[in-house]
Amino acid sequence: MNAVTSDGRAVEPAAATTQAFAGKYLTFVLDAEEYAVSVLKVREIIKVMDITTVPQLPSYVKGVINLRGKVIPVVDLRLKFGMAAKDYSERTCIIVVDVAVKSGGAVLMGVVVDSVSDVMNISADELAEPPDFGEVADGNCVQALAKIKGTVKILLNLDSMLGADEELVRV
Repeated sequence: MNAVTSDGRAVEPAAATTQAFAGKYLTFVLDAEEYAVSVLKVREIIKVMDITTVPQLPSYVKGVINLRGKVIPVVDLRLKFGMAAKDYSERTCIIVVDVAVKSGGAVLMGVVVDSVSDVMNISADELAEPPDFGEVADGNCVQALAKIKGTVKILLNLDSMLGADEELVRV
């Protein structure tokens, strides 16, 4: 059964899926690519601070920070995505996000990005389904692609990307 828009028009299933992702997004840069996360997931953006390393974790987990009395795990998205490590600059920041975990509930996590770009409203007609890469890549972290002014922004699903990582959630 096809979904129906508020004005009664039928919507193809793929279009209905991307339509669900329309809304406000925080965009940020990693290397030369632009990514976006729903502003509803973002709690705050902070400058990089001292990160306490925790032994026996994957290399992309930088450690934990103490943010106003809460211990929050921090993930370097460059490393999580297999990009080369880069020294932090004055533009590097930590985006503190709410991540839903498999066991239920949500946890606060920090993600290190090269720089934050903008908050933008992304409409359903600017969205496209991510291509099917087969079994080569786990596409769960990409929920949609936004085509804006000749560029492509990758909309990330933080819940499936970080919330399913049991080692990270236990930090």
